[in-house]
Amino acid sequence: MARTVWDSTVGKKTVMAVSGLIMLLYLVVHMIGNLKIFFGAGEFNHYAHWLRTVGEPFMHYEWTLWLVRVVLVAAVVAHAVSAYQLSRRDIKARPSKYVHKKPRASYATRTMRWGGIILGLFIVWHILDLTTGTVHPGFETGRPYQNVVDTFSTWYGNVIYIVAMLALGLHVRHGFWSAAQTLGAGSRTRDRALKTVANVLALLLTAGFIAVPVAVMTGVVS
Repeated sequence: MARTVWDSTVGKKTVMAVSGLIMLLYLVVHMIGNLKIFFGAGEFNHYAHWLRTVGEPFMHYEWTLWLVRVVLVAAVVAHAVSAYQLSRRDIKARPSKYVHKKPRASYATRTMRWGGIILGLFIVWHILDLTTGTVHPGFETGRPYQNVVDTFSTWYGNVIYIVAMLALGLHVRHGFWSAAQTLGAGSRTRDRALKTVANVLALLLTAGFIAVPVAVMTGVVS
């Protein structure tokens, strides 16, 4: 039964929608946590430490954080695999390209594939930069505030992050709308509200995430 659902186009779109909403929820929480950097090093470092102690003493140190990571990895993989397979299925169904004088789809719709690739590469870089410190020469374990400031004190750190967050905004704008339609939330009376929510979410997430590197560049956070 599960295999039959997964093999269907509707099943893959549902997996994409649910996994996308899981990631969206994480992004909202992650953005709020990032904004704590505006309250100073002590507040931000305390928040980073709290993430590792959530659930204690019932949960061991970092167990909750690792549980969240496992769910996120599963969501990312399910989302990416579904997107790839749906794309291949669509190409096979329409082997010849349509020719239009003007593109009918929105910019966000036409760049969903490349946006997903950009975000996938960014996730890898972001982990190596601020979690493991592998590509971060000045990385200091236990000093997340200083590591963030150090990253956004470099031109390449800002360029990579801001480009990725712009791609994220476009991805969320179209993805939220698509997920709502797939899960049956769309209707003539709700479509306008759903589009508004999609636009607001995309704008808030983009602005919220970009606020941090901009604050470091302008000296508001140092």
